[in-house]
Amino acid sequence: MQPENQLTHTHRVFSNRTLNFRALKAIGYDMDYTLVDYQTEMVESLIFAHALEGFQAMGWPVEGLRFNTDMVARGLVIDIELGNIVKANRFGFIKKAAHGTRLLEFEEQRAVYAREIVDIEEPRWVFLNTLFSLSEGSVYSQLVDLLDKGLLPRQIGYVELYNKVRDMVDAQHADGRMKPEIMRDPSKYLAIHPETPLALLDQFYAGKKLFLATNSDWTYTSAMMAIAFDPYLPDGMKWRDLFSLVIVDARKPDFFTAHHPFFHIESDDGLLRTVKGQPELGNAYVGGCAALVEKTFGVSSDEILYVGDHLFTDVHITKSVLRWRTALIIREIEDDIAALVAFAPTEASLAAKMAEKEAIENQLAQARISIQRLKKGYGPKPNQDKQKLEATAQGLRNRLLAIDDEITPLAIASTELANPRWGLLTRAGNEKSLLAEQVERYADIYTSHVPNLGSLTPFAFVRSPRGSAPHDSRD
Repeated sequence: MQPENQLTHTHRVFSNRTLNFRALKAIGYDMDYTLVDYQTEMVESLIFAHALEGFQAMGWPVEGLRFNTDMVARGLVIDIELGNIVKANRFGFIKKAAHGTRLLEFEEQRAVYAREIVDIEEPRWVFLNTLFSLSEGSVYSQLVDLLDKGLLPRQIGYVELYNKVRDMVDAQHADGRMKPEIMRDPSKYLAIHPETPLALLDQFYAGKKLFLATNSDWTYTSAMMAIAFDPYLPDGMKWRDLFSLVIVDARKPDFFTAHHPFFHIESDDGLLRTVKGQPELGNAYVGGCAALVEKTFGVSSDEILYVGDHLFTDVHITKSVLRWRTALIIREIEDDIAALVAFAPTEASLAAKMAEKEAIENQLAQARISIQRLKKGYGPKPNQDKQKLEATAQGLRNRLLAIDDEITPLAIASTELANPRWGLLTRAGNEKSLLAEQVERYADIYTSHVPNLGSLTPFAFVRSPRGSAPHDSRD
């Protein structure tokens, strides 16, 4: 692993709030897309294909549908009332929208959403906040196309269609079919990071109590963790040795808010025993609750860091209810950063042209107010007569038209970075995206992969950048 000062920007840990790792006594981890990473296109294609088989069994004409990685992205929102997928900025204003698979033209989008604000607390809006959401969004958008063509049952509307898609996709996670396929051919579906065990070893030997809390079952968890960890640990050490507690079938987010009992896993075949009182360190359990984890470790909420990839289940609830410290894994942030680095020279050119445009606009505004004052006979007398002022104004208008022709292709290119359809994960136009706002609000730190935490060491003091407001700039 590279020292921190040699890390590329894409592998850094980014901080929204100051976090002292030395003060942490316990660190918890989710498993899927956190400690165990996946080949997203392969896994989501598998879920997509299984869902289509379910719809095909219902007699729906879905044979030609295909999973497309560019069709949807994390951070988008499904408008289940209208059958649309939208991208919103941090204020909830919609900046891009697609009906089914067709992107809406600007005027069409404005007619539909000029007075709408996305509020993800409302049932109308479904926030795609994890990589496991991609297959769901892709299935839904393509089925909307079929619905509009009259190829699906007439009694189904966009809301009913979404509910059927959600149920069908959830069934692929719950019916035990998908995970055995991954277990049979892990090399096809897993993305192994040998540096992940090293990051946890550093924390383990620094005295941090580590625990795993995942919604996956025991059979799948033990198999995936053995593949991802055991070959990269010191001789004689297994993945279980790293964790003071292993909790499967955790039923997050209820795990963080409710008070369910723990069931001790007595053997590898999943035999369970009800636990009275607190769990014991070193054991594996089904169910349970976060409150008893705190008591078992003897720590307060600000002494626990929880690391996961699901913005709502792993970070939002943990931060807002328990006040635990939080770390979000956003694998796609690497694509955003790489795209921004490659675009940097063009971005600089665009910024220079925008600054020039702003200066011309200010000059034109001054010319227009001088003309108005001259015509109406009030205020200070301009230095030029009306004819010269109007000629100056027209010249400025012509310069604006010319610079707009230069800016337009650059501005369009800036909206297509990373994903040609939806653009950067963290931007919506010139604003932060809704996803970026949620990350900023609920994740103390975020990074693309767990191994990046190793660059900090368990002794780091991570400081957040100084906050700023528009009036702070002296430009």
